[in-house]
Amino acid sequence: MKAIVCKEFGPPSALVLEDMEPLSPKKNEILINIHAAGVNFPDTLIIKDMYQFKPTLPFTPGNEIAGVISEIGEGVTAYKVGDEVLAMPTFGGYAEQIIVSPNQVYKKPSNMDFATAACFTTTYGTSHYGLKDKAQLKQGEIVLILGASGGVGISAIEIAKAMGAKVIAAASTDKKLAVCKEYGADELINYGDYDLSDRDQVKLFRADIAKASGGKGPDIIYDPLGDKFSEPALRSIAWGGRHLVIGFAAGEIPKIPLNLYLVKGCSMVGVFWGAFAMREPQNHLANMEQLTKWHEEGKIKAPITQMFPLEKAADALDHILARKAVGKIALTTSFYKK
Repeated sequence: MKAIVCKEFGPPSALVLEDMEPLSPKKNEILINIHAAGVNFPDTLIIKDMYQFKPTLPFTPGNEIAGVISEIGEGVTAYKVGDEVLAMPTFGGYAEQIIVSPNQVYKKPSNMDFATAACFTTTYGTSHYGLKDKAQLKQGEIVLILGASGGVGISAIEIAKAMGAKVIAAASTDKKLAVCKEYGADELINYGDYDLSDRDQVKLFRADIAKASGGKGPDIIYDPLGDKFSEPALRSIAWGGRHLVIGFAAGEIPKIPLNLYLVKGCSMVGVFWGAFAMREPQNHLANMEQLTKWHEEGKIKAPITQMFPLEKAADALDHILARKAVGKIALTTSFYKK
């Protein structure tokens, strides 16, 4: 079977496609023929050894897949050969096959194709956990979503709307904002119009946030960007608001004065979905069931905007690093079928 292998930490171009020995499950293990794998921004950090999880070289990146069970080990009773499933391994998703434990596997919803299922767990799981469990979003509240046209951004728009919020989408181009509007955003802010290293330009950005929120400020800031975007957004937050720290896709981890949280009476809340899924599996499963229900009802669409073949994994990651991705990107293998 073929797999993308990281033999040395570095850019996507350092990844190699290799022929590997066929896999065979041991006791309490499941072998899955992978049809599709999700591509995520954290993957670009993991291959550079810049993420919270530290793999041992060599390894295959990828932490969300969908496929068909081809073999089960002794002791596995909840699944059978031929089941269509999605899974959340720590690594190993950029391959044609993977071995996982049963507690990493979920039945694939019948109304999802393999690409959608492969790209559903991380982004939608992160946004749902952040908005529901960490921010405790209430109907009618205002959510400002930074980097709103990316995979987690689109998922946050759809979930916030499903939960009854007003959504302000902020992105870097009008084209990206048009996609945000398509998926339910109520108000749009193009921060590409401003140089946020300039104090006067920051004031204009904040004026946009104030206008979009009716002068109140957002109750929740969904922040996967960090860098120069976090502090201006935080300074605009409503009293008692919640600033969700999702990640730092824009580059730098910002150094925000703590007095801002004091004078705003607001909270900074870290959203580490991967740790939540491992530490609280029953709560995570309940969240996934809610997300699946919303998908079945058409409240969330989980768009796949681009698909790359497995051997082009480096190109897919470069696409994300160049900030060209709108929505979610999937890799497909030789097993792929809709």
